[in-house]
Amino acid sequence: MKSTINIIGSGFSSLAASCYLAKAGYHVTIFEKNTTIGGRARQLVKDGFTFDIGPTWYWMPDVFERFFNDFNKKPSDYYALEKLNPAYSVYFGKDDFITIEDTFNKIKIAFENEEPGSSKKLTQFIAKAKSNYDIAIKDLVYNPGVSPLELVTFATINKLNQFFSTIKRDVRKEFKNDRLVKILEFPVLFLGAKPSDTPSFYNFMNYADFGLGTFHPKKGMYQVILALESLAKELGVTIKTNAPIEKIRVENGKATGLVSNGIEYKSDIVVSGADYHHTETLLQKTDRQYSENYWNKKTFAPSSLLFYVGFDKKLIHVNHHTLFFDVDFDVHAEAIYDTPKWPENPLFYASFPSITDGNAAPEGKEAGIFLIPLAPGLEDTTELRETYFNKIMDRFENLTSQNVKNHIICKESFCINDFIKDYNSYKGNAYGMANTLTQTAFLRPKLKSKKVKNLFFTGQLTVPGPGVPPSLISGKLVADLVIKHHNI
Repeated sequence: MKSTINIIGSGFSSLAASCYLAKAGYHVTIFEKNTTIGGRARQLVKDGFTFDIGPTWYWMPDVFERFFNDFNKKPSDYYALEKLNPAYSVYFGKDDFITIEDTFNKIKIAFENEEPGSSKKLTQFIAKAKSNYDIAIKDLVYNPGVSPLELVTFATINKLNQFFSTIKRDVRKEFKNDRLVKILEFPVLFLGAKPSDTPSFYNFMNYADFGLGTFHPKKGMYQVILALESLAKELGVTIKTNAPIEKIRVENGKATGLVSNGIEYKSDIVVSGADYHHTETLLQKTDRQYSENYWNKKTFAPSSLLFYVGFDKKLIHVNHHTLFFDVDFDVHAEAIYDTPKWPENPLFYASFPSITDGNAAPEGKEAGIFLIPLAPGLEDTTELRETYFNKIMDRFENLTSQNVKNHIICKESFCINDFIKDYNSYKGNAYGMANTLTQTAFLRPKLKSKKVKNLFFTGQLTVPGPGVPPSLISGKLVADLVIKHHNI
């Protein structure tokens, strides 16, 4: 008889884990509290507009290819992928922006135009970043975070000093132009920490940016979720929605099942892709590995204030991905990490998928997604949301020299309270736990419970860290551990 595995949550990590476990021969059921699957990568459809609620960037295509290849599939079996050109643009002032195009040679020209001599430095910087990428993505991040020895290889010993320097220090040592510095420091924000707190080794994110490029799945990032769902169902996985988990059953120190909507579902193994902190609240206190004090001391990635906006016209002077760095980055970062508060003048990011993809908006109209990074745990009110919407819209109109506020025909917002309500997210964080030096690899919360047998975890608060590609990898890692400890 097949061993039964119940999985909590249906985000990228849970879906990935379900595929590997079903392929290995387990009987797998996913329980999702919301009405639709996807976890933080759900979709909003309103008034003819389609918005990705969560992730909008498709980076590291090789990780997706490796995942589907494990099942003798390709991403193209499920969705169409387009490389964006330009990848994105960055505003520094009114009608003042730098565009990052789709090849490294074009990017070098943009750098050289900004700072003579910088293209040579950039070539050397990205070569180091590629070396780190090859070590990290092809090797290190596929380790389960069980032992510090996982980090000790011939390649990493030669790069040991990079774990004790920072992205900020390395970038600013080579580049003096503040605009180029901001562009080079931006990718590590996907890791959830300030460049000054992120080890130099993580410059592999710059290779992901400049070396591999930025892509868009036709019809949006939610197509990747639907692809994982299709693959999971092909492999025999059962998915239950509207199925919140009230309790993890533990008998004699062993997880024996879940309680959802008052019904008990027995299982041999429980895997949680839900928020790690929340998952442990489903256990008796004696069965929890980490105290409230532990979580409170950790550095969490930011939360976000998001707006999903439909415009009744096409917008100008923007690209599919557009960043607005016209205010002081360090002051905003301080409001997130040092003295948590609402930033007075926030940086923000905007995505206009309808520039690339006609499925995102009715003809002649534009879909816009706007994001302000925030400290988790802040007060979140309707009034604050509206105040900050007006702040960024005023700046957006000024920076891009166009009127947009009078052309809004639909708008929804999503912020800290929603992350808590919809995802049981600790303090409403959006991206999990930051990848700082003391929160890397084996120093992150464990994939396998130390207190409860047959209980495992996956996702952004465990190994390897925040982001969509790491979440896919996390699903593989937890499946490998389950198979190792509970081989059929």
